[in-house]
Amino acid sequence: MADQVELSSPPFDSISQVRFSPTNPDHLLVSAWDTTVRFYDVATNEQKAKFDHRAAVLACLFGDSTHAYSGCLDTGVRELDLTTEKVTSLGQHSNSVSALSYAREINTLISGSWDQSLRFWDPRAPKAEVSDHTLPERVYHMDIVNNTLVVSMASRLFHIYDVRRMSEPAQTRESSLKFMTRSLACMADGQGYAIGSVEGRIGVEYFDPNPEIQDKKYAFKCHRQNIEDVDHVWPVNALAFHPVHNTFASAGSDGTVSIWDHKVKKRLRQYPKYASAIPSIAFNCDGTRLAVGVSYTWDEGEEGLKKEGGTVRSIWVRKVGDEVKPRATG
Repeated sequence: MADQVELSSPPFDSISQVRFSPTNPDHLLVSAWDTTVRFYDVATNEQKAKFDHRAAVLACLFGDSTHAYSGCLDTGVRELDLTTEKVTSLGQHSNSVSALSYAREINTLISGSWDQSLRFWDPRAPKAEVSDHTLPERVYHMDIVNNTLVVSMASRLFHIYDVRRMSEPAQTRESSLKFMTRSLACMADGQGYAIGSVEGRIGVEYFDPNPEIQDKKYAFKCHRQNIEDVDHVWPVNALAFHPVHNTFASAGSDGTVSIWDHKVKKRLRQYPKYASAIPSIAFNCDGTRLAVGVSYTWDEGEEGLKKEGGTVRSIWVRKVGDEVKPRATG
């Protein structure tokens, strides 16, 4: 398949996150349950570095072109120097670190944890931890656009913060979806965000509390299939907005990736199915490629390992074209 490349040296266990560099369209990080974060050049299909941890790594991201960060099941937040391959511990939460975001406007790393807190870090300071913020529930996912941080928690709770004023959330919301939140991504244009649930549904939400804008929010069913008159419903594991066109991709445990135009409420494309579930996807900074992490997501426990695709672990990098552009209306 010339339109996509499978990366060599994938992780040995399920993938937790794929994340591209904010500045280099060819640089990709992949964190996994095999206790590693791997750094790839996708243009040359080369693993440039591998960082070993003491436990499964649940989250990773780039700070700048030479530094990355990891959030780990062992409660640690670490800085990874991509040039020297040195790992520096920044500090700990009191439970596993489930999510990381980087607030570029204020040059701050943000970690979220199952310990019901957010922590802000300045990796250059002698004491890296800047502040911590208590939340009502465990953090599942986070994403940021400009200075707006969206935090998805257990019990279908959402907090929306201005990262410059963390004393209280700017907005507190309950999910528009009935079931547990499995994915979250902020719109590239800063207007809102999309969420996915375990029950094959996506919600599109807007930040502006003005009732006229709130009337635009909606939800739709996806990642479902009727097989022999039985409706099969899969979790929506990952969402990613295109950095240029503001359309978005969704990926599910059904092994499919779809591209959506939320403005006109239409699917633009569904790519051919992958060999297993998809836990994470990411567009690169110029929107020319989509990384797709493929591995079993334990939706069916041990049993699922024995099924087709149960032991697949791969990372695909797909070239994207006109399918990510909104359709001309009128």
